[in-house]
Amino acid sequence: MTISVGDKMPTGAFGVMTDAGPGALSTDELFAGKKVVLVSVPGAFTPTCSMNHLPGFVENAAQLKARGVDTIACMAVNDVFVMDAWGKDRGVGDDVVLLADGNGEYAKALGLEMDGTAFGMGMRGQRFALVVDDGVVTHVGVEAPGQFEVSKAETILAALESLVCFRKAALSSRPPFL
Repeated sequence: MTISVGDKMPTGAFGVMTDAGPGALSTDELFAGKKVVLVSVPGAFTPTCSMNHLPGFVENAAQLKARGVDTIACMAVNDVFVMDAWGKDRGVGDDVVLLADGNGEYAKALGLEMDGTAFGMGMRGQRFALVVDDGVVTHVGVEAPGQFEVSKAETILAALESLVCFRKAALSSRPPFL
């Protein structure tokens, strides 16, 4: 089943590069008590991922954080060494946390795995972006094959603005407490 708005994020862990070498980051550490934009790309160093998708989130990191985002994270079905090298190559710095979903287990848990064997890529994660608030999904943008619109940084910025407007409207329409 594919992850949807209102769903709790599945439990899991990602590979991350630390100062001491490869490490792990649990979903509890990533999502608990935070607003997170989780972006998935089919592969590090692939054209759209490297030239457009990841750079968009790096370039818009300050704007995303100004809208209440605590963490921007990008996952791919690659190993931690590839993700680390990709982050250095793209100049990510501390703007985006790069997450290795080495065996594609988290993409599968989200119901967003992709069979790229026809392209020599094996099983991968689809291109998507989620907004997660304290472990609960508040926005889902999953791309159709070959597309790059609903998961790009600008679309997520607009979605965050819509979520803020929706909450303000909901709060203003509450009856006063007696």
